[in-house]
Amino acid sequence: MTNKPIVRLAASFALCAVAATSLQGCVGLVVGTAVAGAMAATDRRTLGAQTEDKAILVKGETRIPAIVGDAGHVNVTSFNRKVLLTGEVKDQAMKQAVEREVASIEGVTGVINELEIAGPSSLTSRSNDALVTTKVKASLVENKQVSAHAFKVVTERGIVYLMGLVTQREGEIAAEVTRGVGGVHKVVKILDYITEDQLKSMSLTRQDQ
Repeated sequence: MTNKPIVRLAASFALCAVAATSLQGCVGLVVGTAVAGAMAATDRRTLGAQTEDKAILVKGETRIPAIVGDAGHVNVTSFNRKVLLTGEVKDQAMKQAVEREVASIEGVTGVINELEIAGPSSLTSRSNDALVTTKVKASLVENKQVSAHAFKVVTERGIVYLMGLVTQREGEIAAEVTRGVGGVHKVVKILDYITEDQLKSMSLTRQDQ
């Protein structure tokens, strides 16, 4: 004969476990959404530009493999609708084909083609580049004269590309900071400049939100 109180107790524990698991999932979702929202709020691009950059990135990463295959390694970075292409391709024809394909994506206003004609880089080289990117970002965070969130950092073969919506002053400071990071061979600025007054206006707008 089934002991009903025990069955009810077991069912209660099971229900609590499911609720706790669901609650943890909800908390994670809320925290993740809050972090994403905070990053979007500190980004100087308009929400429209941020959304378009994500769409451009997805389309670029989807289309390029059909052109390159295993003969190259291409990275796509979109910032403020401007696309930076880095990596390696087998020849000039492939380099131009990749650029044409990316330029045809809706919303793209310009393409900076920094593809190298060479064999795909090694995993060691890519790991070193990732480490350099991390160190550059950390150095920008430590420097209180610029907003690290205003910059997108891309590293390829030790060459650091700085993208962002910044003032001339911020661009110069960031480039100088980046040059001082170990492993950086060269700094290339691909920046969209704003005035100091525009920067102040953006700061006031964020404070009011």
